[in-house]
Amino acid sequence: MIRTDYTRMERLRSYSSIFSRSVFSDIIEYDDYTRLNTIFNRYDSKKEYLATYFDYIKYLYRTIAKDYRCEYIYKNEIINKLLINKYGTKNTIAINEFRVQNSIVDFALFNGESKAFEIKTEYDTKKRLERQIEDYSKLFQKCYIVVPEELCQDYGKHISENVGIIALVREKSRIRLDEKKEAIVNEYIDTSVLMRSVRATEYRNIVMEYFGKLPNVSCFDMFDKCQELIAQIPSPELHMLFLNEIKKRANNTQLLKSFPAEIRQICLSMNLNQRQSENLLKKLNNIITI
Repeated sequence: MIRTDYTRMERLRSYSSIFSRSVFSDIIEYDDYTRLNTIFNRYDSKKEYLATYFDYIKYLYRTIAKDYRCEYIYKNEIINKLLINKYGTKNTIAINEFRVQNSIVDFALFNGESKAFEIKTEYDTKKRLERQIEDYSKLFQKCYIVVPEELCQDYGKHISENVGIIALVREKSRIRLDEKKEAIVNEYIDTSVLMRSVRATEYRNIVMEYFGKLPNVSCFDMFDKCQELIAQIPSPELHMLFLNEIKKRANNTQLLKSFPAEIRQICLSMNLNQRQSENLLKKLNNIITI
């Protein structure tokens, strides 16, 4: 027997599940629309105005942005409202889920400064927040939490004065991000955290750039010796060297403005190039077939 008694929350969670790497990878690599077809057939097959898969993606995004603001909405709106509209993409690198110590930064921006954004939706808890912010502050110059507007005051009690607060505000059919409190620049950088947050080529490049050569040691001893040398670099210079190395990474940040607003976060997380993103859009513009 086919189930038809899905709750509103089940429907919204199903909608949000579409915005995942696996769903879009299946479309790009295999022309496989199974997940989209299943959700459409379950909830929306009678909506005749949804002709193409891209029509449906836009409908799903509007719906969850209004009624189920999950982490995808937050990340995507950071791209739309902060990265593109405020900072610009020309000299900025955006990275999803940047590992620092035992924590993972939800969203990181690197331009003239390193900025970490920890997202806490209305469905999250504060359980690990203090530990996460403590870890991020050992590497990033500015740390922010991004939270629902109605929870700003509550979250403000659980963070240090250096941490900035950005509120996700819903106004009728629009979403905006409002910086309630600016982050204070952190001058400190923990060498041991940096060493475990960057790639081997990157910490070697930092040593080469500052000291002019790599230490004459075996590969086995290279990590420890590089860490010893990097610890001698003053924090302001080390921050800039760290930024410069991260900005060398292959990344599609500069293309994000050309991608449709609803799927910029997906395109970033999958690091799609221009050809791949155009191929995705072509596939999404196919007529829905069940």
